[in-house]
Amino acid sequence: MNKLIELKKYQIELVLAAEEAMKNAYNPYSKFYAGAALLTNGNKIITGANFENASYGLTICAERSALVHANAHSHRQFKAIAVITSGENFKVEQPSMPCGACRQMLFEASQVSGNDFEAIFSDTDKTRIIIKRISQLLPNAFGPRNLGIDLKKYRR
Repeated sequence: MNKLIELKKYQIELVLAAEEAMKNAYNPYSKFYAGAALLTNGNKIITGANFENASYGLTICAERSALVHANAHSHRQFKAIAVITSGENFKVEQPSMPCGACRQMLFEASQVSGNDFEAIFSDTDKTRIIIKRISQLLPNAFGPRNLGIDLKKYRR
């Protein structure tokens, strides 16, 4: 059963925007599609998709793609992010959780935002959805505050 009906309107919009972004994945090696959609404090949705590279370590995940896209357009305060994934010839049956690099980037974005924003993760068919706070993705995380950095001037 599609779990979207149990979500709030903005959460549904985010999952659907992430699903649309997923179609833009550049994935010639893994054939794995990932889309992400960020909701800014100004209610703008900014998307990203994974972008692979022949030097696999240089691949950019959808979450980081969306964060960099948002930053390029002067958005650094977020309410939520949604992520959805699929294989080229298979459906992902469990929501894909972010890699370590994405968790760290999302944690930093939450500190810049001044908001422990929510993260919504969906399987391909939208039958399984996990909702977490960014702090739950990277417990006891190290970030700018640990370095005594005041992030207020970076909020947009």
